[in-house]
Amino acid sequence: MAFIHHVLEEPSYGWKDNDGNLSKPTKKQIIKEFFSRLNVFKDRRNWLSFVAWLMVLSLVPFLLLFIFKYFTFTGLLIAFVYSMVVMGTHGTVWYHRYCTHRAYQFRNNFWRFFTQNLTLKIIPEEIYAISHHVHHALSDQPGDPYNAQGGFLYCFLADANHQPIARDLSEKDYSRCVTLMKHTGVKVNTYAQYKKWGSVANPFYLILGVILNWSFWFAVFYFTGGMALACAIFGAAGVWAVGVRTFNFEGHGKGEDKRREGIDHNWSDMSVNQLWPGIVAGEWHNNHHLFPKSARSGFKPYQVDSAWYYIKFMSLIGAVSKYHDSKPQFYKEYMTAEPKKEMVFCPTTGKPILVVE
Repeated sequence: MAFIHHVLEEPSYGWKDNDGNLSKPTKKQIIKEFFSRLNVFKDRRNWLSFVAWLMVLSLVPFLLLFIFKYFTFTGLLIAFVYSMVVMGTHGTVWYHRYCTHRAYQFRNNFWRFFTQNLTLKIIPEEIYAISHHVHHALSDQPGDPYNAQGGFLYCFLADANHQPIARDLSEKDYSRCVTLMKHTGVKVNTYAQYKKWGSVANPFYLILGVILNWSFWFAVFYFTGGMALACAIFGAAGVWAVGVRTFNFEGHGKGEDKRREGIDHNWSDMSVNQLWPGIVAGEWHNNHHLFPKSARSGFKPYQVDSAWYYIKFMSLIGAVSKYHDSKPQFYKEYMTAEPKKEMVFCPTTGKPILVVE
């Protein structure tokens, strides 16, 4: 079996049914699997999913404090911009275009560290990056960790149910996982440590990194605008952490074919370009599936791409040493391609006719 088919831990309900089609679990099965995957008392190798959701829950008190004690419309505006634009753009820049697709390269480790910690750290890189390779290889097929045809909960809880790596990988396959992660700067486990913890990421260094990241940003926001600003932004980060888990369900048409001629040019899967994620986070999803290794996915004039603007700016100041931009190729292949011409003869008159497709 190919690496991409078994690198992720298969859920108890399986990827496929008896006929080889997508196994569509019930809501009860999905929720049962979710809590089983968070149970660190049952299996300490569940630690990564547990920590990921613990971070989300840890942000809830800040959100409640903002709503019931520190609420102002100015704070609401700041929270909105931070969650939708700042964290959305950072998610595209860091997790999507760099950690997974390596669409650009940093000049040195300082700029990588700078970009990695530009916002509150909430999603472990491993959870996102490795599973996203599988998503592209098996998009909308059985084995896609967030296959929209499985339903909303199938996608929403995928980070725990479908995205962790398998726990029985051979040393060779584990090394391949490490290779997929080594450019991110994540401190990785040895193979012996992987057998113990079930992850590429080392738990001590990941948790320490989160604590330092949160401490730094809380101090910055607190000394800038007091507890009100800190609660507004930390609470907003929690909203983003929940909202981002809904994206792939929406971004693949909620399990239906919602692609549109002239707007979506990739017809090999169900990904669609959406106006809102595109504008606030530079996530033109159909374009991205068309050219996944491109540092830019906003190809058309109206397709605002804040993630690309950040990458381009970093390139101009020398922080990014190399990037790949597929916009010229997109226009050449999908917007300005020469029409196919063929000369045929009219069966009635026998005169030649130029047919343009």
